[in-house]
Amino acid sequence: MPLQALLIGHQPEFVERLRATTALDGVGLEQCPTRLQALRVVRRTAVEVVVTAPETTVDEDLAFVEEIRLIRPGIRTIVLAPQASSVELIKALRAHVFACFTAPFDIQEVAHMIGRALEQGSWGDGVEVVSGLPHWVSLRVSARLVTAERLVRFMTEMPTTLPEPERNALILAFREMLVNAMEHGAEFDPGKVIEVTAARTGRAVVYYLRDPGPGFDRTKLEHAAVANPPGDPVGHMDKRLEMGLRPGGFGILLAERVVDELVYSEKGNEVILVKYTDGGARGID
Repeated sequence: MPLQALLIGHQPEFVERLRATTALDGVGLEQCPTRLQALRVVRRTAVEVVVTAPETTVDEDLAFVEEIRLIRPGIRTIVLAPQASSVELIKALRAHVFACFTAPFDIQEVAHMIGRALEQGSWGDGVEVVSGLPHWVSLRVSARLVTAERLVRFMTEMPTTLPEPERNALILAFREMLVNAMEHGAEFDPGKVIEVTAARTGRAVVYYLRDPGPGFDRTKLEHAAVANPPGDPVGHMDKRLEMGLRPGGFGILLAERVVDELVYSEKGNEVILVKYTDGGARGID
């Protein structure tokens, strides 16, 4: 079996748990104790994905990523770290890291992201950092599902004062709206770009998304769950089937139930999601 993914560090049980996942079934996955040894392996072997040691810091890993790309420019890197600040996560985005995880690690999620990285072949990053401040991150991202998955992973790691259940729900709402923008606004065309801003104020977490599409009429959403009559939560599914759309259509409804404010532009191709972190009042005048 060819070596496809290389994990660095002294945690053989971690590697064995990854090997046991269905996401990496049949993948050539090996462990290398040190970064120096990993560099030697990459020089002589066609490794596609390198996963950094769980015990090293983000800054240490990014220095290693830069070094390893001198040997193999197209390699995908996944950073595992004990913790990560907003500044470090932004650095990782700028360094074109494929994904970043902090402890405690979800084995299934790590395995899934390794699998997604292996699928990419000749890889173009698809994420451009326009503004990289801890309280204001603006990005231009290609309209690909894998790019959405990567961005959601980075946003999940961003520090917040929200309790974990609310944080998880907010990230899910963000993902749904991002995928909606990519699917309906950009038709999953990787040549098209979604503009994304994540801002953190003293009172709230704010997400802004803009897609290149023509927008939509909020009164004509028969294909979305938000338009279903009371007592018929999946009534829109027949319309989606008729239109040739994937199963789903719950994004707007989910977001409306999770965030405190959901505001669309007149055209409908821009949306702002606001979640208060200080118990602020819901809604706008």
